[in-house]
Amino acid sequence: MNNTPSTEALNWRREKVFLLLAGFFLCAMTLLNVIGITRFIQLGPMALAVGVLPYPLTFLCTDLVSELYGKKRANFMVTVGLIMNLFVIAILWLGSLAPSVGAESMPPWQQLNLSSDVILPDGTVVAGTIELYQLIFACTSGAVVASMLAYMAAQYCDVYLFHFWKRLTRGKHLWLRNNLSTLVSQGVDSFTVITVTFGAAYLAGGISLNQLLVLMGSNYLFKMVVALADTLPLYAAVHYLRRYLHIKDDTHIAL
Repeated sequence: MNNTPSTEALNWRREKVFLLLAGFFLCAMTLLNVIGITRFIQLGPMALAVGVLPYPLTFLCTDLVSELYGKKRANFMVTVGLIMNLFVIAILWLGSLAPSVGAESMPPWQQLNLSSDVILPDGTVVAGTIELYQLIFACTSGAVVASMLAYMAAQYCDVYLFHFWKRLTRGKHLWLRNNLSTLVSQGVDSFTVITVTFGAAYLAGGISLNQLLVLMGSNYLFKMVVALADTLPLYAAVHYLRRYLHIKDDTHIAL
């Protein structure tokens, strides 16, 4: 019995898998920008912004798309993610410009009373009362801009290095191109996003150099551990998806 699907069914199967990978990629990016640095958590020796937790998934998705669909499709997905970043910034900015409702209609949680002066990530010193949205905007807008800059550098770097190592090893050693491309690109991402996000706060005295270095180190250590841990899932996914999508070894789906 011939188990090979028809051309139409196979194309639909391939597009569904790409949509799933792109969906996870964009969802992780959106979570990073929405929850960003609104909370820091302690994972062993690492102090992490909660928005960082889903971010390593983006590199796994990028590597899978690079391996199965090629460089052009991977770069296209990264570019769509960049457009989503710009969209998030635009919505945050418009929300900050819109006038608040009157005091009689204002819900009790819309304004916060601060017991002491607070230096926000953008270096602004806030005293007394601040609107909840403005606090969130100050905490996330700078992080989104930093994320966008780091995103452009890291994701395009990841796609380029993945295919560079693939050419150099003649399509062999998937673990090598996966780990080398991800470890380098995540280093670029970690140091860029922390520097841009907290640079103003550091100059204003709101965060010390030691705290800045701890954030950088923790950010990269977490991403490095996850990058190394995703090698086996990557191999399993590539093995299964090549069979499911009928892709021969060392080739990818032509656009």
